[in-house]
Amino acid sequence: MAETTLSGPTHQILENDYASEWMGIEVLAISDGHATIRMTLRQEMLNGFGMAHGGMIFAFGDTAFALACNPAVQAPGEENSITVASGVDINFLKPAFRGQVLTAVADRRSSAGRSGLYDIQIFATDAAPSPTGQPAPAQPNPAQPSSAQPGELIAEFRGRSRTIPKK
Repeated sequence: MAETTLSGPTHQILENDYASEWMGIEVLAISDGHATIRMTLRQEMLNGFGMAHGGMIFAFGDTAFALACNPAVQAPGEENSITVASGVDINFLKPAFRGQVLTAVADRRSSAGRSGLYDIQIFATDAAPSPTGQPAPAQPNPAQPSSAQPGELIAEFRGRSRTIPKK
């Protein structure tokens, strides 16, 4: 499946995902087994040390994981199933701070039957201030190769998935 760059609610699971909406998550690219998303860290996402709360980083990575696990358009016969996390691990490598733009890149590593394995890398980059003084979201550089890292690696998230019947 070809990769597509999208804006706004772009995946059926985001239609009623109020947590991702509150976080300001934007889908940059989505394809079979892959998702790239972005958000800007706001003050209410920080912990008492003034850095990104670990739960915010986890929730951000979890959204990328969910998007990579579930097709944007389900194939005929798959309407009654969803893919969810059966377990995850996250390693926090470096802190991130208010105004930084986070990018999560999720990729399927393995799929067998109803189980899958996904790696999600989370990067942070400083945003250039906008004319209003607020951080502006980082814009992808079309001249930059897609394999280049979108900032400094701050966390690695590994997710194990399981496809189950939809209730």
